[in-house]
Amino acid sequence: MGDHRRVPARTDFTFWWPVTVRWGDMDALGHVNNTLYLQYVESARVGFLERVGWGVEAFAATRQGPAVVSQTFHYRRQVVYPATLEVGLRCGEIRHRSFDLECAIFRTGTDILVGNGNTVLAWTDLSAGRAVEIPAAVRSLLAAPGTA
Repeated sequence: MGDHRRVPARTDFTFWWPVTVRWGDMDALGHVNNTLYLQYVESARVGFLERVGWGVEAFAATRQGPAVVSQTFHYRRQVVYPATLEVGLRCGEIRHRSFDLECAIFRTGTDILVGNGNTVLAWTDLSAGRAVEIPAAVRSLLAAPGTA
């Protein structure tokens, strides 16, 4: 999904995060503000990491976790209130110290794609203040069926 011209399908994803668009999500132009899509993806990303077993407890115990390095998002359709959306996520490439999370936002229960993108996350040791190798246990969680 790194190629923004490729339009992802709903069937590309197995993890879903629901989003209810709020009235306050709209901007002066009468549609959901572009920055809100990244917040929707952020909420889904936290839910995804919790689902694969790297929640707040694991982060607190190890002082390690993912940090966003880069993020892209391709806006495909406008969304206005009221609306419900679903963010699909899947783990893409897993590298030595980083991995990709691919996302797509659809109108709930439809194949209408409103946007898609990619987030690169580096595995970070907060005490050292730098990226470190992704632990084998985390790598296994990210590579498990249903995450890719």
